[in-house]
Amino acid sequence: MSTIKLVVSDVDGTLLTPDKRITEATKAAVRKLNAAGICFTLVSSRPTVGMRFLIEPLALVLPFGSFNGSSIVDPQLRPIEHSTIPPAVAKSCLVVLEEFGTDIWLFSHDRWLIRDISGEYVGLEQRAIRHAPEAVADFAPYLEDVSKLVGASSDPARLRHCEEAMREAMGREVTAVRSQPFYLDVTPPGHDKGTFVEAMARRLGISTAAVATIGDMENDLPMFATSGLSFAMGDAADEIKSHASHITTSSEEDGFAAAIETVLKL
Repeated sequence: MSTIKLVVSDVDGTLLTPDKRITEATKAAVRKLNAAGICFTLVSSRPTVGMRFLIEPLALVLPFGSFNGSSIVDPQLRPIEHSTIPPAVAKSCLVVLEEFGTDIWLFSHDRWLIRDISGEYVGLEQRAIRHAPEAVADFAPYLEDVSKLVGASSDPARLRHCEEAMREAMGREVTAVRSQPFYLDVTPPGHDKGTFVEAMARRLGISTAAVATIGDMENDLPMFATSGLSFAMGDAADEIKSHASHITTSSEEDGFAAAIETVLKL
C-alpha cells in the first residue's frame, strides 16, 4: 500500500497537454488513485472559473486551489477560503505592470477584466480557461475585489525584470511569480501552492509528508518544498527539476500518469 495519502497536481503543463486536453491516460491514472484510496486534487494559477471544465472528467470531490492557492473552492465553485489583494496594494501593482509595458488583466472570483481586447495572449487565455473576458476602460472601479493581476508579455526577459521589480516594490504585500514564461501572476500575500498543500493536509488529517505534488513551473516550488514527494515534468526547466525528488516525462508523453504509477508503487 502506498505511503502517499494525497496527490496535488498543477494543471497547465502538467495535467493538461500543450493543447489543453485531458488524456485518457490521465483520467485512468486518477481512477487508479481513487481505487487505491488516495485522495486527489488540483492547485493552479488559473482563475476559479478556468477550472470548471476539469471537475467532471476527473470526478473531483475534494476542494481545489485556484489563483495559486489563495482561493480554495469546492467542486460547485463555492469559495471555502478566498483572499484578495487590498485595493491600495492592487493600485500600486498596476503601476509596476504598466511601467514594464505588460498587457494587464484583472481577475476576481468569477470575472476576467481586460483593457485591450486585442492583447497578444487574450485569445490563448480564453481558449485555455474557457471563459470570456470583459473589456473595461479603467480598472479603478474594480479594485475592491482583486483575486489576481496578470502581466502578460512575449518578452521573457522583460517579464523577469518586472517580476523582480514587483517583489522589490511590494515586498510581502503580494505574491509575484511567473506561472508561464509569458505570464507574471500577482496574487494575495501569504498564500501559495505550498500553503494550499498545508491546508489540504490539515483538512484530511494527514502529514504533509504523505502528500505527493506534481508540477513544472516556478510557482510549483512552494508545494515541492512542502510535500513529502515531488515530481517535476520532463520538459520543466533544469532549475525546477533540481527542486523535485523525482522527474517524470513531459505532459505530451503522459508524464502525469507516469508519476501516478510511481506513487502507487511506494
